[in-house]
Amino acid sequence: MTLDQATRETVVEFPDNRLLIDLCGPYDQHLTSVESMLGVQIVRRGNMLAIMGEEGAQKRAEEVLNALYLRLESGKDVEPADVDRELRMGSAEEGTGTRAGDQLEMPVGNRIEIKTRKKLVEPRTDAQKAYVQALFDNEMAFGIGPAGTGKTYLAVAVGVSMFISGHVDRIILCRPAVEAGERLGFLPGTQEEKVDPYMQPLYDALNDFLPGKQLAKLKEEKTIEIAPLAFMRGRTLSRAFVVLDEAQNATTMQMKMFLTRLGEGSRMVITGDRTQIDLPRGVSSGLADAERLLKTVPKISFNYFTSKDVVRHPLVAAILEAYAADTAAS
Repeated sequence: MTLDQATRETVVEFPDNRLLIDLCGPYDQHLTSVESMLGVQIVRRGNMLAIMGEEGAQKRAEEVLNALYLRLESGKDVEPADVDRELRMGSAEEGTGTRAGDQLEMPVGNRIEIKTRKKLVEPRTDAQKAYVQALFDNEMAFGIGPAGTGKTYLAVAVGVSMFISGHVDRIILCRPAVEAGERLGFLPGTQEEKVDPYMQPLYDALNDFLPGKQLAKLKEEKTIEIAPLAFMRGRTLSRAFVVLDEAQNATTMQMKMFLTRLGEGSRMVITGDRTQIDLPRGVSSGLADAERLLKTVPKISFNYFTSKDVVRHPLVAAILEAYAADTAAS
């Protein structure tokens, strides 16, 4: 690396030209993402990339490009999601939603990977990274934050990883069917037909991690279950990875019922968004109560996300920030 003070330019050399092609991406898509996010200009010169812009931005761009190149050298592909992750990692500023003692601090250089049958999943922000580590380290973990931050997706990925590695025997995914008023008996069809529309986000996550035939077989054998929260009553869940999604829509009694299902060798993950409570007026959210009551209980982790951790379309983060600003002003 050389720095030309006259042109404010950092030049980074990459020895393998074939890997450099993959680093740049189709039509230089990866370089464009780095340029857009960091406010730099990147020009290719043979097997070198010249980075122009503010000195701090140049340095950050160099770190990102080197990290992606190392990934290619290790035999892995570089996709747009990987570029996005490298840009987000290590650049988290104040306001990431964490509180002192909430999350395990880890060196940014440490890689966390979740192995599933279909793909390798990696956290894309520092908050996601701490959350995944907490899922592996604690028997009960809470992930709280806005939509699109990967709370449920990563929890299901960890569940599948623990299942295929033999740490748990079952995966159980549930969520309150508030939209149906939990009165599913009045809906037409079988139990599965009644609840499927409300469980679809959980099916979507599972389909990302397990082949279709294997998933169908595991569901048939009840090794993987997806059910409304109300169906958990009276059960003891041993050696299972259990995820409660949309937990903000569980009542206090439902939350207590769910948390006390924890059996020997099991893991529980509770995810929710405190800004999307659909409970009737006057009914308190079980998620808020659990957060208040269990904050100091050992071996229970709480991880928090903000709009900075949204990994959907960039507009989603902007929309969430606009609503949050309006709420704060009112």
